[in-house]
Amino acid sequence: MEARIDKWLWAARIFKTRSIAADACKNGRVTMNGVCVKPSRSVKVGEIVHVKKPPVTYSFKILKCIEQRVGAKLLPEIYENVTDPKQYELLEMSRISGFVDRARGTGRPTKKDRRAMEAFTAPIFFDDDDWDEE
Repeated sequence: MEARIDKWLWAARIFKTRSIAADACKNGRVTMNGVCVKPSRSVKVGEIVHVKKPPVTYSFKILKCIEQRVGAKLLPEIYENVTDPKQYELLEMSRISGFVDRARGTGRPTKKDRRAMEAFTAPIFFDDDDWDEE
């Protein structure tokens, strides 16, 4: 049995909608055997699909070809997650590092940034008592 890759990715709950799965295929984020695949590509049992969801590339071995969405409890029958453990380390490192999507200096400052700027620009007042005259 065969299934379209975009339908399989949606049915296996890797993407929330089929259109998002198709867009991922069109934009080169879904590969098989090192080659980017089109949304209409047929998949068979035993093939390995690589899905890039930055910063991680997930790998799934197809155990069952489906085109109808199934419940989350049935997912172990549909695919086997064969993602390299190093990819999960990358994910953990990006979570620890904080802002992944926001480049420094772009967009609005965070509350921490704003407080740092206010502390830097606030005037400093000296009391007359602090100065020792000799």
